[in-house]
Amino acid sequence: MKADIRKLAVWVEETHKEMGREITPATRKAVAVAVIANPFAGRYVEDLTDLMDIGAELGGLLGERCVKALGIEPQQAESYGKAAMVGENGELEHAAAILHPKLGAPLRAAVEKGAALVPSSKKMGGPGQDLDVPLGHKDAAYVRSHFDGVEVRMNDAPRANEIMVAVAVTDSGRPLPRVGGLTASEAEGKDGLR
Repeated sequence: MKADIRKLAVWVEETHKEMGREITPATRKAVAVAVIANPFAGRYVEDLTDLMDIGAELGGLLGERCVKALGIEPQQAESYGKAAMVGENGELEHAAAILHPKLGAPLRAAVEKGAALVPSSKKMGGPGQDLDVPLGHKDAAYVRSHFDGVEVRMNDAPRANEIMVAVAVTDSGRPLPRVGGLTASEAEGKDGLR
C-alpha cells in the first residue's frame, strides 16, 4: 500500500428519535477516516500521481469499512460521500488528488454500483478541526431525502504534514424527510441523476 497510514477510525451514527418522533428503523451513517502522511508536504510537486493512487487505495478500504460497520450488504448502501483535510504544510490540490481521479471507482465497488457523482469537500485545517462530509444518494443525485452530511473530527489530526481522508456511507436518508422530489424507491440509477 502506498498510503502511509498513522491512524484509522470508524464510527456509526444512528438517529432513533427526531422532533419527538420515533425513527423506525433508525437512520444510520457510517464514517471511516484514515490519517495519512502527505508525501508532498512543504513542497510544490507537479505530478500528483502518488496521491491519486493513494486515493484509489483509500476508496476501497474506507468504503468497505463503512459497509462492514453498518452490517449491510454492499447493495443495501443508499448514499455516500467523501472529504479530505490537508494539514498546514499541504495544499488543497493534495486533497483534490486523493478525492477525485481514482477514489470513486473503488468506493462504488464497495457499495455496489454508485451511478451518481460522489459528493465531496476539501479544506485545510489542523488537529481537532471539523471536517464535513457531504452525502448524496449513490445512484440518483435528485433524491432529495438523501441530501445530507456528517461531521467528523479527530483530536490529533491532521498534523501539519498529514491528510485526513474520510468516506461516509449510509443505509438510509435523513430522518423524517418531507421536502418532496424523487424518492429512493422511484430512483432508476441509470444516468446518475434520476
